[in-house]
Amino acid sequence: MSPDLTMSALPGPVRPDYLVISRLIAPGSRVLDVGCGDGGLLKLLRDEKGVDGRGIELSREGVNQCVAEGLAVVQGDADTDLAFYPDNAFDVVILSQTIQATRAPRVVLEHMLRIGRQAIVSFPNFGHWRLRLELVTRGRMPTTENLPYRWYDTPNIHFCTIRDFVDLVRELDAAIEHSTALDWHGREVRMNAPWWFWNLFGEQGVFKLRREG
Repeated sequence: MSPDLTMSALPGPVRPDYLVISRLIAPGSRVLDVGCGDGGLLKLLRDEKGVDGRGIELSREGVNQCVAEGLAVVQGDADTDLAFYPDNAFDVVILSQTIQATRAPRVVLEHMLRIGRQAIVSFPNFGHWRLRLELVTRGRMPTTENLPYRWYDTPNIHFCTIRDFVDLVRELDAAIEHSTALDWHGREVRMNAPWWFWNLFGEQGVFKLRREG
């Protein structure tokens, strides 16, 4: 099992944020993946990091795909069902490309930081320059690979930027242990760039958080 995975080391395409998330998780960790979709990340973490992984997914189709892969996933809603998990039940709680689809992002983050010793969140950055340009030049809600839906059929209800997310983390009095911005091609934006640079050129953000105190 390699702690530093690359796309070339894995069979088939892997989402860039999955690779970043995998590097942030210690082998053998107890992991809860919230909104785990088809189980792609859980499967990667199981096979490459040997994690004790669990998942919660809203769609029945997603749950069936996960179960078919031998993953421990239950059907549930992040907005309502995280309240039933006990404190410190997991080492890491993950929310990948899902926070913008929750009804109460702040509450979901609060539960994640209660349930897990650490939380990892990845999300599309609505402050990226291409999205800004499309709004300015076309006057329409933009669509991208990470935000492929039209305004009238999107499951995303709380678009945010990297700066918005950082502000929310500060309101929660949580600490940012690691942060990464990925560009349009899935490459990491230079680490020493200021927040405004990440907010403009990062197509998505990946953050590792922990409770303060």
